[in-house]
Amino acid sequence: MALTNTREIMDLAVKTGVGQGAFNVIHLETLEGLIAGAERAGRPLILQISENCAKFHGGLEPVAAATLAAARKASVPVSVHLDHAEDETLAYQAVDLGFGSIMYDGAHFEYEQNVEVTARVAAYAHERGVYVEAELGKVGGKDGAHAPGVLTDPLEAAAFVAATGVDALAVAVGSSHAMTERSAALNLTRIAELKAALSVPLVLHGSSGVSDENIVAAIAAGMTKINVSTHLNGFFTRAVREYLQDNPAVVDSRKYLGAGRDALIPEVSRLLSMFAGIAATES
Repeated sequence: MALTNTREIMDLAVKTGVGQGAFNVIHLETLEGLIAGAERAGRPLILQISENCAKFHGGLEPVAAATLAAARKASVPVSVHLDHAEDETLAYQAVDLGFGSIMYDGAHFEYEQNVEVTARVAAYAHERGVYVEAELGKVGGKDGAHAPGVLTDPLEAAAFVAATGVDALAVAVGSSHAMTERSAALNLTRIAELKAALSVPLVLHGSSGVSDENIVAAIAAGMTKINVSTHLNGFFTRAVREYLQDNPAVVDSRKYLGAGRDALIPEVSRLLSMFAGIAATES
């Protein structure tokens, strides 16, 4: 239980053929809500800290220290992952701070440079027992690009994994980051092709814009790690907004932040259970 290496959590998901939720920490209140939701579901959880989150908190170390401490106290297996690090130095810092995994995102580079830098980061992490995720085929950004041209090529993906030695690969299959509507259409055929071509687990970024049914279908087609952030942020924000509307005189921020934290718990539990193909625990 408690703080776990990401490899153990991912290996179990692959072995049992289920999806594994990886949810983003924004601040302490989301951190607490995410873990409470995983405990309610009785499911493992990957906590993700993005490069943007580290910048918001003035650096990686403060938010990492809180996240690692909370993970150690959890009653279910929880790992800590660096999400979307384009800064190579930040990836090394996460390894040194004790993260169970890192995602180095070199997808903005040309293929050859992506391979070179990713391989270097992977070697450093592997020497220290840290699991490595990378990305190939640019996942759509906030403009919501779903064009066929952004799909990851299976043959290129296989060559990339062989050249870099990464443990998991985030692929472009039709999702897009920061979507507030769940209208993305995943290319299930491409997911199956990538699954057949690769020996490492596939990672779905931009899952907030994907319907429940499409995510379940993607897991069946070969996806393992399912990243969610914006969707859960919506639950938190709506609860805060509702609390402030109902309590306009409140000045204690713990009151409305607590409402946001509590709103995460049932949805985190539901998602983790759905990814694992089981009914959510009611409580």
